[in-house]
Amino acid sequence: MSAIIRLHDVRKSYSDGETTHVVLDRASFEVNAGEVVALIGPSGSGKSTLLNLIGGIDAADSGTVEVAGNVLNGLDDRARTLFRRKHIGFVFQFFNLVPTLTVEENLLLPLELNAMPDGDRVLQLLEEVGMRDRAHRFPDQLSGGEQQRVAITRALIHRPSLLLADEPTGNLDVRLSAQVLELLLALAREHDRTMLIVTHSPEVAARADRVFVLGDRGIREQSRT
Repeated sequence: MSAIIRLHDVRKSYSDGETTHVVLDRASFEVNAGEVVALIGPSGSGKSTLLNLIGGIDAADSGTVEVAGNVLNGLDDRARTLFRRKHIGFVFQFFNLVPTLTVEENLLLPLELNAMPDGDRVLQLLEEVGMRDRAHRFPDQLSGGEQQRVAITRALIHRPSLLLADEPTGNLDVRLSAQVLELLLALAREHDRTMLIVTHSPEVAARADRVFVLGDRGIREQSRT
């Protein structure tokens, strides 16, 4: 298998006044194309920081971050934004839908940003997630589970190389969490997308192909035996 994510000796720190907080230090790991990988670890261990580095939202202090054949080190903010817009799909705990746009318009937005508007694809994916009849509704007219379905669809709409999911079921009750997880996994595998999912849920981690644990500023693969 070819690796879609390669991190080698990555270091990331933040300054708070005169104090420097090291979040990741010499962190290395790889994720293969088509895998669903879970990231677990205590709060403050660097899970969201790692997603931000892989998604090009932030830049590493040192080391190598390579995603979908692109080395992100040294890219300026604009270049990382263009990379992210084309190659990454995000699913967040909070849905981050644009409240003044309809469901259909929310899905068209990433396509328009990539100069690839495709109304047929929008309707096709809405059909897949059982939301076609909600196409002209606004986010505040939807339930939490429906909003997350739209958010998942938006993450897939532009055919990204990689899905990054940050606690995607953390804002839902147990029943809806299970439904949304099933949908997310089914769509990722059906559309052959690699997914990295940050979670505190043992149930979510158990459904992943592999699990990595963050702690002590590093990352290690969890044994499944």
